[in-house]
Amino acid sequence: MSRKSERLVNLTIALLATKRYLTKDEIFRSIEGYEGSIESKERMFERDKDDLRSIGIEIEVGGLDPLFNDEAGYRIKPENYKLDLGVISGTDIALLSLAAQAWNGAALGTAANSALVKLKSMGIDSDLDSIPTLAPRMAWSSQELETVLEAIAKGRKIVFVYISSELNNETREVFPYAVATREGHWYFSGLDCSKNEVRTFRFDRVNGEVSLTGKENSFQVPHGFDLLEVLETDAEHGLAVLDIRKNKALMLRKNASLVADLGEWERFKIEYTDSNSFIDSILWHLDDVVVLEPTELRLAIIQTLRDLVVSHG
Repeated sequence: MSRKSERLVNLTIALLATKRYLTKDEIFRSIEGYEGSIESKERMFERDKDDLRSIGIEIEVGGLDPLFNDEAGYRIKPENYKLDLGVISGTDIALLSLAAQAWNGAALGTAANSALVKLKSMGIDSDLDSIPTLAPRMAWSSQELETVLEAIAKGRKIVFVYISSELNNETREVFPYAVATREGHWYFSGLDCSKNEVRTFRFDRVNGEVSLTGKENSFQVPHGFDLLEVLETDAEHGLAVLDIRKNKALMLRKNASLVADLGEWERFKIEYTDSNSFIDSILWHLDDVVVLEPTELRLAIIQTLRDLVVSHG
């Protein structure tokens, strides 16, 4: 990531996470990359605002105290954080997925957290949880994704060890057709050579490395193949009722419908299509989320917490 890109990411994170407007001086002191004279920093900041605005990220300007005509401050409201992508293709989605991984790494990286720590030292509260669509984790190495994408581009076979539903290690040889991400998990699909059928695999169930084998241009992706449609067809569908503490767990709220205002808490209904991923998302928010329904989801979360206690003490 270039220094400018890193500065833009850190600026976005700081302005999303802050609980009040930040002055230019606070921005320059907390975010690495603003260097030189005051005039130079001002020009850099104006260009950064234009760059963010061009991709649909609006920076709101306001006073620190509405009763006084004091210095202007800046912030990004989470509800206004959006990207206008227009019509995108399957290839675009794959590339955006890679970018999302880079965003996740940057958002949780040392430089970005450093900005929030500096703001805290200046007496400015921030809340990383208020940043929307921030993935909690990636459970597998990006090298596997890169290898599969290379195999698709060059028409080569891949070989890997896969953990089956019976928890057995099975060696698979596959002509990969596509990759996609859904509900926090990454998938790839292709022709399983041993079964002579199109199968879909989860990256986090690949045990070890994915290797390229065979000659280039050994296969062609079937015309019109859409892995997202395959995942939608195969997906489970459930409806959960959750109590969420106010102003918390925005990642869950974005796909939820409000049922009731309970004071400190709000009740939501949320549709989900992958119970494992949904459980991970709920557990990420700790005691800011309480599961009411369905019963099987509550029991699954309780069992997961018991397993964590057994594993980690």
